[in-house]
Amino acid sequence: MQQFKDYAGSVYGGLGHLLYAYCQAHGLLICEKLQQVQNQERFEFSLWREILDDIHRQTRHTALGLDIAESVQPRHLGIIAYIAQSCDTLGEALSRYHDFHRLIYDGSPLQVEARGDYLSIRWQALPAHLATQITDEIAIALMAKFLQHVMELEDIRIHEVKFIHPAPEDVLFYERYFHCRVRFSQPQSELIFPASVLLMPIRHADQTLQKLLMQQATTLLEKLPHSTQLDERLQQSILKGLQKNNHQIQQIAEQMHLSVRQLQRHLQQQNTTYQQRVQQVRQLLAVQYLQDPHLSLQQIALLLNYSEQSAFQRAFKLWTGLTPLQWRQQNIA
Repeated sequence: MQQFKDYAGSVYGGLGHLLYAYCQAHGLLICEKLQQVQNQERFEFSLWREILDDIHRQTRHTALGLDIAESVQPRHLGIIAYIAQSCDTLGEALSRYHDFHRLIYDGSPLQVEARGDYLSIRWQALPAHLATQITDEIAIALMAKFLQHVMELEDIRIHEVKFIHPAPEDVLFYERYFHCRVRFSQPQSELIFPASVLLMPIRHADQTLQKLLMQQATTLLEKLPHSTQLDERLQQSILKGLQKNNHQIQQIAEQMHLSVRQLQRHLQQQNTTYQQRVQQVRQLLAVQYLQDPHLSLQQIALLLNYSEQSAFQRAFKLWTGLTPLQWRQQNIA
């Protein structure tokens, strides 16, 4: 699989078509970047942000993301929209959306979480240079319109919407749009629904079609390159987990706001396993610790969460061909 060193996420080409149609409908100048992505299956998220910024400069629309989302059609979201439409219930559709959301935007993990009588749908925070008020708005508004219009669930009721960015002058505009309370300057952007929506039936359910579409979606998902952002977060989570003796895959996945299945799939795409990644992090730490002459081999073994020093020695020799003592003597000398 092709790897991209600075890969920071991509979006489905259909979203480029959505922006093109919006510009045409409103008589806006179609910038060169927007022209270029019309024939691309996917394009970088940074380009998506730049095109949105260009449209905003032309319109100065207070809630541009909400306005753009009004025009969304299944073709703009691709195969994931058709999979969702073939499900029996909204709960099943959200589960499928969760599994394949990278096909729409690959880079910021989607989190669907039950909180008592409510259901939260949110995205992991993006780096500051990629996330803007407009990207947050359009992500939230696209999800809301996807459920209401694409899924033909006009009766669905949103309990609350939260945005990271500060409140605009006209908060009521947002509340009229979502038909619920909208809060700003929150820790994360998210949609909150009553948990009862999970049981809502879908009119055009077709399990046979769903299986065929999921096979296609799985193939498309496997073609996506890995995100170095996700790998860096995984390494940091394992580092912290080793320090606290809290590094089982279930615990690490939860910290990263991923399901175990999502994390395992990500690692499989790189032909590795979770245990191999843990060992890689242990090796990095071991080399750092061995350079400190004040740490004994027994202390290092404990810091790396080995129950016995002998287990650490065996692992280190597999990594380097040397015992920890031999490596320390050679490198410190």
